[in-house]
Amino acid sequence: MHMNKVKKQHNLKALLAGLMMLGLFSFSAQAQKFVIVDVSAVLESQDEYKNAQVDLDQTASTWRQEINQLYDEIRSLYNRYQAEQVLLSDEERSRQEDEIMNREKQVRDLQKARFGPEGELFKKRQQLVRPIQDRVYAAIEAYANEQGYDFIFDKSGSAGIIFSRPDFDKTEEVMRRMN
Repeated sequence: MHMNKVKKQHNLKALLAGLMMLGLFSFSAQAQKFVIVDVSAVLESQDEYKNAQVDLDQTASTWRQEINQLYDEIRSLYNRYQAEQVLLSDEERSRQEDEIMNREKQVRDLQKARFGPEGELFKKRQQLVRPIQDRVYAAIEAYANEQGYDFIFDKSGSAGIIFSRPDFDKTEEVMRRMN
């Protein structure tokens, strides 16, 4: 009988400890306020952003047409070369092949310079869109501070957390622990 009483007391203590932990956890979870913002929708609502997108699309389209035209010229050179190659000397054949290959390389380099990861289109996008994005993020941060939010998540993309209170960032503590 005494064993049963001890077992019940132990179970009761475990249950109370579990409830206390659950209470602390839910208090902690409730203390943090977070919201979700669709950053893409906010950007799309800005006329300046829409105008920048139109400008970027037009620039990209113009550059694509220019590159396509250059490739068409190279195809014409190659077709002419194919038709005439039996009549050409070895030296002339080699010169024309080199010319075609050089022209192809120039167009590929132009394509990379315009559309590559650090190309002109990327730089133009940074120039036109970055200031608008910065204003949107500043507005989100001001809103978070005014409303007392701890975290704001972006639901439109893979950005994840777009605002968090600095006191929640424990990077330095983890780095100290690693050293």
